[in-house]
Amino acid sequence: QVQLVESGGGLVQPGGSLRLSCEPSRSVYRINAMGWYRQAPGKERELVARITMDGDTTYADSVKGRFTISRDNAKNTVNLQMNSLKPEDTAVYYCTMGVVRAATLYLTNYWGKGTPVTVSA
Repeated sequence: QVQLVESGGGLVQPGGSLRLSCEPSRSVYRINAMGWYRQAPGKERELVARITMDGDTTYADSVKGRFTISRDNAKNTVNLQMNSLKPEDTAVYYCTMGVVRAATLYLTNYWGKGTPVTVSA
């Protein structure tokens, strides 16, 4: 079983920046797509950003130009740089990774437990 470990959440003032990071709890064979979702109170979980193995990225319209997703394939980590944060970015942010097992080449999507981000003055 693989656990995803997230870090970097916290409290920040509007206009500020935070950097989220996520890594698996143990070494893995290969990770396909990586991504970040978020869930605000009373709302459904939504995609924030996603990055493929080749580095192709997708962003929610609400974060384009402010957030940047990146990955380090050697370390199997994914980061989310969040700039110009707004109160509406307040949510619990979840990391997800598509992990491929060497023995079977089966892909399993894993989720982190979430890290809270609060944007408030």
